[in-house]
Amino acid sequence: MESLKQGTDTLFILLGAIMVLAMHAGFAFLELGTVRKKNQVNALVKILVDFSVSTVVYFTVGYGVAYGTHFFVGADTLALQSGYGLVKFFFLLTFAAAIPAIVSGGIAERAKFWPQLLATAAIVGFVYPFFEGIAWNQHFGVQAWIKALTGEEFHDFAGSIVVHAVGGWIALPAVLLLGSRANRYRKDGAISAHPPSSIPFLALGSWVLVVGWFGFNVMSAQTLDKISGLVAVNSLMAMVGGTLAALVLGRNDPGFVHNGPLAGLVAVCAGSDLMHPLGALVVGAVAGAIFVAMFTLTQNRWKIDDVLGVWPLHGLCGTWGGLAAGIFGSKALGGLGGVAFTGQLIGTLMGIAWALLGGAMVYGALKATLGLRLTQEEEYDGADLSIHKISATPDREVSW
Repeated sequence: MESLKQGTDTLFILLGAIMVLAMHAGFAFLELGTVRKKNQVNALVKILVDFSVSTVVYFTVGYGVAYGTHFFVGADTLALQSGYGLVKFFFLLTFAAAIPAIVSGGIAERAKFWPQLLATAAIVGFVYPFFEGIAWNQHFGVQAWIKALTGEEFHDFAGSIVVHAVGGWIALPAVLLLGSRANRYRKDGAISAHPPSSIPFLALGSWVLVVGWFGFNVMSAQTLDKISGLVAVNSLMAMVGGTLAALVLGRNDPGFVHNGPLAGLVAVCAGSDLMHPLGALVVGAVAGAIFVAMFTLTQNRWKIDDVLGVWPLHGLCGTWGGLAAGIFGSKALGGLGGVAFTGQLIGTLMGIAWALLGGAMVYGALKATLGLRLTQEEEYDGADLSIHKISATPDREVSW
């Protein structure tokens, strides 16, 4: 029976890893559809290569930082161990690799290619797993301290803070250090729209992310006996809540409509195992409203050129999700309890502070040494031709 349990748990978490791996295709197509045509190839290449770099770095360094284990033993030893441990690494890797995928959307269309890969290595090798170990592996006694202070540990079931808020708040200093795209904000005060290149591809990316997210949330149980239908339905309700709120407040704008479900899903991750479905619906709707309001404010009023709105979507909606778990997870609002708002507040603020510090240090160091930004000419020509020497749809083929 124990052997059967190990096998089924291994298959369960493997399916989750595959579903979250598929989400990276969603990141790629969401960015591809949002950027201008001259940067579509770069969007696709960045997500794949960032994932590859993340895999190597998380395997060799990051997983050890977070969980204190390593794979530097012979294959015979690894083979004798439970396959579950190896597949669990695969599952958690897909979470870690989401951080550079999130950042990629914010700095799109004007960032250098190789410095961003170095940033990916630093973030996935240390910045992200350091906080991951605190939140999910009891490092440094922080969770015990929060519990002694507030009565409950900081709760983040599937990563509203650990993954999404951390990714979004890392992206903010990167976007600010990089500066806005050329001609985005003119000296006369006019704002150039820079509209998405392909709404169908943007929508495809959103749908791929939405489907994969049920692996992200439900499979965060990590073993089959802990699977929860509550997590699945709460994820569904938050998704539709975010969609409907973004539809209404975004005045039918398809960019808002297709980011609304993502906002809802970001927010529900932390407390998806605790909330009542109606609470999850409210959490998702509030997240959709946050995204529409803050994307508009950052782009038009504050003139922060966050191309895909990753700080509002992941940073702010993730922050709301961490706090919402302490509100709607309480028994008073129909939740299961076992969570304290003050504990959620402390854990959330710690994640934000660490992400801001890590993002500023990594991208500040790169800006001071290698530089972060394409030249004016390269940016004008587009990252596709400047970096990859080919456009998404070449006008003509070479004849031999």
